[in-house]
Amino acid sequence: MIAKLLNIYESVRKMELNFETRVPFKPLYGVKNDRTLELYMHHARQESTKYFLLVTVGEESVRHDKVSDIEKTEDQNLSDSYIPELDSINEVPNVANSSNRKFGVDISYSVAWRGRECAYDNLRLGTPEQSYKLLPGYLHMLMATNPGGVLFTVVCHDANQQIFPLAFGVGDSENDASWSWFLGRVKSVFGVNPALVIVSDRHRSINNAVQEVFPQAFHGICMYHLLNNLKTKFRNKTKELEQHYIRTAKTYNLQDFHVLFYTLCSAVPGVKEYLEAVGLDRWTRSHAPSRRYNIMTTNISESLNVVLVKVRELPITAFVNEIRLLCQKWFHERRTKAAGCTTMMSKDVETKLEERKDRAQAMGVICADQYTFDVVDGDRNYCVDMALWTCTCRKFQLDQLPCDHVLAVVRKTLYQAYDLCSLYYTREFWHETYRGVISPIPHISSWTIPRQIFEFELQPSDVRTVAGRRRKRRLPSIGEELPTPKCSRCKERGHNRATCQNPIALHPADEAECLGSNLPTRQPTHPSNQQSMQQL
Repeated sequence: MIAKLLNIYESVRKMELNFETRVPFKPLYGVKNDRTLELYMHHARQESTKYFLLVTVGEESVRHDKVSDIEKTEDQNLSDSYIPELDSINEVPNVANSSNRKFGVDISYSVAWRGRECAYDNLRLGTPEQSYKLLPGYLHMLMATNPGGVLFTVVCHDANQQIFPLAFGVGDSENDASWSWFLGRVKSVFGVNPALVIVSDRHRSINNAVQEVFPQAFHGICMYHLLNNLKTKFRNKTKELEQHYIRTAKTYNLQDFHVLFYTLCSAVPGVKEYLEAVGLDRWTRSHAPSRRYNIMTTNISESLNVVLVKVRELPITAFVNEIRLLCQKWFHERRTKAAGCTTMMSKDVETKLEERKDRAQAMGVICADQYTFDVVDGDRNYCVDMALWTCTCRKFQLDQLPCDHVLAVVRKTLYQAYDLCSLYYTREFWHETYRGVISPIPHISSWTIPRQIFEFELQPSDVRTVAGRRRKRRLPSIGEELPTPKCSRCKERGHNRATCQNPIALHPADEAECLGSNLPTRQPTHPSNQQSMQQL
């Protein structure tokens, strides 16, 4: 197959010299027999004739004497054998660059975009209607090849502080019904945990769904989303907010919080009432009734969105398949990494413990009794109770990991640091997290699907397609205002350089010269202009 494609390509290159004009081609990328190929469908008009030549993948080249014959050429057989390589065709500039690099043909952005969309429709399981119809069968095969589990992409942290996908779902829009359905599916799989903590932005539908499905769970707010809300409301105090807010939200100790919160409120008048109305327990670590560990933001969720940004435009079945491939890759890589870990704790936790041990070397320890210790850290004292597993800095009990002061006690006593860590940080839990294998899905031609699933027709959501480019960035949360563009020409906000219509002020020296000579512009000094300017 490779040799045949190379022969076709060489023949096309030799014939190009005889072509008077060339019509833009559609680049197709695919995988055949586990080997990646680059396939091109190229049609061009021959010199002094009305014939078009169409080079396609097959046993031989096909000649047509009418353009309509080319338009009627069926390429559905290609979609059964070839799947596009997303990293290559997803970006429109890549299509245009490939056209110029391979054939020396320049095509516009709009032509490249339409070609890419056509490739998606023809090669990525068809239109949205066709993809939704295929989805029930795909999900059946997903469960058949992965017994005992379903693919999820709601995220949390694993023992090594990496993103772990828990659940995913597809809805028509962000509304109460979609979020309630989605969280209800999550609850049906994972059940109810009294220590459950959910962290999200301030979207009303998320808040309503959490109260309905998980009323007993603590619902925290992403501190960075709330910071963006504050920047929008207190525009003239952005610097002060960034300086004091993050420290106030992250501190563990209640006494430290009161000092930092007072400083914040003094620097930004009005912010006290705003943050208290939101709820101090929802955005601070010190007031949270449940352990948030180090999850103070939705960054892990945003990170997963960035990873999936290229596949979100695909039809539904192809989109689900790409998520499966991503998780299949992650599970294999992390299972291998966890299996090679030789320490008691995961690699990330071991690094944290070593850093804290180094800081603990400079601390003094005064023993009160068998379990109680006074630790001197600079100009402050902290009380460590080894019987209750507490420290007055509160890192020990909130993170379930020894803080600097506890490790200072360990250095002076017979306590072992590993015995004071939560089991969820251990190497065994890390490896057990990725013990399950996400198996591949066979080709559609070999699927065995029950009749009731095969005959079930799933229709796409009734959502109106908005004209223009599809939105790729996330929707802002409640109270959040996305930054407006800043013009690099006039330095004002609300537009860019291409649409700028503001007059540009002259440099003071140029302005003075123009005023002195009563000329609207600066006098040119080029020799060719000297005579004309003297006549003026």
